[in-house]
Amino acid sequence: MKPILDELASLYKDKLNVVIVSVDDYRSLTSRYGIMAIPTQIFFDSSGTETSRHIGFYPENDIIIKLKQMGIE
Repeated sequence: MKPILDELASLYKDKLNVVIVSVDDYRSLTSRYGIMAIPTQIFFDSSGTETSRHIGFYPENDIIIKLKQMGIE
């Protein structure tokens, strides 16, 4: 997922924050957000509220569709 997320971070650099968190390095976040499998992608709104999550590989085009549904173009 990292290459895809890096690409999306570049494409949407002025519109959203893409944060990649290693569960090995941040175990407290793994617990806090209930991460049970990797990769897990969590989407938050501008106030920090989780709006959705996806577990497993997430193709770039599908993420772009999700972002458009969230109003990010």
